[in-house]
Amino acid sequence: MSDLHSGVAAAGTGVRSRPRAVLPALCLTQITSWGIVYYAFLVLNPAITADTGWSAGATTAAFSAALVVSAVAGIHVGRVLDHHGPRTVMTAGSLLGSLSLLVIAAAPNPAVFLAGWLLAGAAMAAVLYQPAFAALTRWWAPDHVRALTIVTLAGGLASTVFAPLTAILADHMSWRATYAVLAGILAVLTVPAHAIALKAPWPPAPPSPPHVTGGHEGVVRSRAFWMLAVTFTLSAFAMYAVVIGLVPLLMERGYTPAQAAWVLGLGGAGQTLGRTLYATLARRLGVTARTVTLIALGALTTAALATVAGPYALLVAVSVLAGVVRGNLTLLQATAVTDRWGTAHYGRLSGLLGAPAHAAAALAPFAGALMAGALGGHPDLFVLLAVLSAAAAATALGARTHTAEGAARPGRR
Repeated sequence: MSDLHSGVAAAGTGVRSRPRAVLPALCLTQITSWGIVYYAFLVLNPAITADTGWSAGATTAAFSAALVVSAVAGIHVGRVLDHHGPRTVMTAGSLLGSLSLLVIAAAPNPAVFLAGWLLAGAAMAAVLYQPAFAALTRWWAPDHVRALTIVTLAGGLASTVFAPLTAILADHMSWRATYAVLAGILAVLTVPAHAIALKAPWPPAPPSPPHVTGGHEGVVRSRAFWMLAVTFTLSAFAMYAVVIGLVPLLMERGYTPAQAAWVLGLGGAGQTLGRTLYATLARRLGVTARTVTLIALGALTTAALATVAGPYALLVAVSVLAGVVRGNLTLLQATAVTDRWGTAHYGRLSGLLGAPAHAAAALAPFAGALMAGALGGHPDLFVLLAVLSAAAAATALGARTHTAEGAARPGRR
């Protein structure tokens, strides 16, 4: 496929605007936004609690509240994206993200710190994956899987780039000054990128597939939509609880913190590998089979971590495989709406579909820790999480949209 001189490229049966600057710009802004608004907190939180005397529970609760706000705000953001495109939303989100970090940096007490994170949550809804996915899905469809894969691969580098950078800054200045510097970096790199690269005309929404009746309201009222929402909510809770609980699980089994950290880190490498495999998987499996297979594999890897105590190399292998599954699940969720109901109402439907899953992911660290205590340890917690993942795979069978099942496979359009 070749771009026309005007920047418009043929796509499917029509002609779609496919501005060249969008993909590299979103790669840059996803690395920066995830690295600064999300991952920097994980690096700075020990310094925050040591300097202020605030409890780790209070600071982490503020961060989790931001993730819940992001999930709820994403519903409204999705509606705006469908009608107006990503430029205004993502530019405003970058500005709000920078402002929120300055509020966090200056917070004199936990209440203001919480307020800053609530603002950051609204910014997350406007700058992280959801609006980027909506932009690429409208501009790139039906070749959107390739574009989504590229952006998620870039997003996967966020912690690689910004965790060490944040740590270096924190070694030479206070956590407050570090957040102020990061706020400046966020503004300089993402505000102009969003404002300039996303200024191309927003293409009109294509018609819905023939099997979709009643517009987005009909989709939202359908059994398939709600079963898919349940599927992704259960899966997200289990997946994030596993990631947060993996290091404590291994330490309970006698491994050192360094050994546990390597297992977790190599699982992250598997996540990047998994994203490169998704397009091939999508060509070979239909929508429902793909969903059930990936979530069931998540259940199997979680069960393996619950029951396999060693040797260490085997645990590393299981963690890498679990990471491969997680990487595929990111793209599975990004393409879930398009594969079943087309791109006409992608922003609105993805916002509604993702809200409970994002909220579950935000609550998973706290709930997982409480459940581990109640169950007597992380091995039993991982058994329960494997059961939840298996339940998610079962509910995915109820999300079948029979008419779309054959047509939605990217390699067969």
